[in-house]
Amino acid sequence: MSKIVITGGAGFIGSHIAEALAKDGHAVVMIDNLDDYYSPILKKKNVDCVLRSGDATLIQGDVTDIDLLRTVIDKDTEYVFHEAAQAGVRISVDNPFKPNNVNVLGTLNVLEASLEAEVERVINASSSSVYGKVEYLPFDEKHSTQPVSPYGVSKLAAEHYCRVFYEVYAHPTVSLRYFTVYGPRMRPDLAISVFTGKMLKDEPITIFGDGNQTRDFTYIDDIVKVNMKLLDTNRADGKVMNIGSGNRISVNELAKNLRGIIGSSSEIDYADTQKGDAAHTLADVGLAKELIGYEPSVNIEEGLKRFVEWYKEFRR
Repeated sequence: MSKIVITGGAGFIGSHIAEALAKDGHAVVMIDNLDDYYSPILKKKNVDCVLRSGDATLIQGDVTDIDLLRTVIDKDTEYVFHEAAQAGVRISVDNPFKPNNVNVLGTLNVLEASLEAEVERVINASSSSVYGKVEYLPFDEKHSTQPVSPYGVSKLAAEHYCRVFYEVYAHPTVSLRYFTVYGPRMRPDLAISVFTGKMLKDEPITIFGDGNQTRDFTYIDDIVKVNMKLLDTNRADGKVMNIGSGNRISVNELAKNLRGIIGSSSEIDYADTQKGDAAHTLADVGLAKELIGYEPSVNIEEGLKRFVEWYKEFRR
């Protein structure tokens, strides 16, 4: 089977993709610097899940190190899933240089190393944050891109590098615009994880803004499925595609649903809106459906139930 390199393989999304690929019989090589943006202990647990699943190895290193990438992404590598990034809209407002260095330079390094190795395809993890200012909903791929955070700018720049490598160097690339991914092993700083932890203890939760902002939440299993599809088709090469649920929910509704699932009496405190947060997101997934048969399969109610059960067992 194929040798596949996954940058950011110790992270939430990267480890799930790596696990699925290892179970499918591929030789998986994860690159991750185990950055302490959130707990490296949690990332090592993610890696353990992958290592138990099949032929998988972890190389601790950084996508800003092109010499390392040239060593790992070699002529035996068939595919690269580029999931490494400095995540976090809010942290990017405080320090715009780090997401630029990791997300822009890091992506350029991955593309250059992959081109030199003649990799069959690079699948790049992008974000709905590239849209930013809302002109209409749902977002389709023709919607203007006006990011409202440095993080969004860095992911948009990474997309353009992928497009240019396809158009100028004939190097197959695909960029997937993920819409607020959640599920088991998700980052502990994200709202669903924070709310769940506090609600299980009946502690108050904090919502930034009035809670009427809406998000299209995408369950991790749907993200994994769409990435796996890209092993078998070139129909999306050179494209960017929205990957979401095609539905949205307000943060207030999200909290209400979680409180009902958990049976919590947690109260809600409201705080000022934080800089860089988008007002609304909602994906039009028609292009992904047309090109690769993408069909989101897990709705928010089912996804939250699955996450709460996992959280109770593994993270409480």
